[in-house]
Amino acid sequence: MAGAALALAVAAPAAAAAEAAADGRAVYNFRCYFCHGYSGNAKTLAATYLNPKPSDFTQADPARVTRELVLETLRHGRPGTAMKSFAGVIGEKEMAAVADFVVDEFVRRKAPNTRYHTVENGWPGHERYRAAFPFATGEIPLSRPWENLSPDEAAGKRLYLGACVSCHDRGAPGDDGVEWDARPLSFPRNNFSLAESMAKPPTAVDAITSASPYALHDIPPKVNGLSAQQRRGEKLFQQNCAFCHGADGTGMNWIGQFMEPHPRNLQDPTFMGSATRAGIVHAIREGLANTSMPAWKSVLKERDIQAIVAYIDKVFHPIGKPKPPR
Repeated sequence: MAGAALALAVAAPAAAAAEAAADGRAVYNFRCYFCHGYSGNAKTLAATYLNPKPSDFTQADPARVTRELVLETLRHGRPGTAMKSFAGVIGEKEMAAVADFVVDEFVRRKAPNTRYHTVENGWPGHERYRAAFPFATGEIPLSRPWENLSPDEAAGKRLYLGACVSCHDRGAPGDDGVEWDARPLSFPRNNFSLAESMAKPPTAVDAITSASPYALHDIPPKVNGLSAQQRRGEKLFQQNCAFCHGADGTGMNWIGQFMEPHPRNLQDPTFMGSATRAGIVHAIREGLANTSMPAWKSVLKERDIQAIVAYIDKVFHPIGKPKPPR
C-alpha cells in the first residue's frame, strides 16, 4: 500500500505537468504560431512583414528569456514591436501555460514542436506533400529555374506553390534572391486539383481558382484614379495590413478568420459609417486593447498612417458616411 501511495504521489505532479504543457502547446499553436512559428524559430510568412522581427525562441539565452520575462511580455506586450498585450484576450492561466511551454520547449530544450504537421494538430496525411518538403526546408531554393529542376523536383515545386506557400513562404533558411509578391495567400485549399496543377506551371489565376473561399478576400481591389497619397496608402496597406485584414479589407481571409476577435471589416457600412478618420488613425497608431491589432507608431510614420486611412476611405468605404438607404 505504501508503495502504491508513493507511486500515486509521484504520478500526480507528473500528470499535472503534462496537462499544463499540453494546454500551453494548444494555446501557443492557436495564438502564437503565425508569427513565431510552430517550431518557435519565427521563420514564418508573417515574420517577413514585421519590423522588428518576432523573437526566435530557439536562439534565446535561457538565462535571459525566463518564464517571468515571457509572462511580462504576454501581459504588457513589447513597445515598438507588433507584440502587444494579450491581457483581455486570454486569461492569466493560459498566459502562464504558454510561458511555461515556450521556455521549456524552445528556450531550454531547443526542441521542435512535436505537434507540428501531425494528425493531432490538424494535418492528416502530411506525407502526401513529401515532394514539396525540399522547398519548405530550403534544400532546393525556389529561385532555381524550372529548366534546372528534374521532373520530380518540378512536381514538388508546383505542389509547394499550390499548397504550402502561404505558411512556408520565405520561411526557408537563407536568401534565395526571389522577389516575392507581398499579397498573402489563403490556405488550406478546398478542392485543389493536384493533377491540374502538375500539368502546367502555376499562375496567379490557378492560385485563385483552386484556392479556398478565403482567397477571394486576398485579391486587392483595382481602383482607378487614386491620388498619389492613396496609391502610397494602397502599397502600405497591402504590405502591412492585408495579412490580417485581407487585401479587400474585410478581414474574411484565412488568417483574419483564424484570429479572435476577427480583424475589423473595413467594408462594413455600419462600422465605417460611424467611424471617424481620427479614430482610425488612433487605432493604427496606438493599436486596440484586447485584440491582436498592434500599435504601428514605431513602424509607420505619421504620413504613412494618413496615406493608409486615405486609401481605406477611397477604396473600402467612405469614413463617417453611412450607406444611403435604398
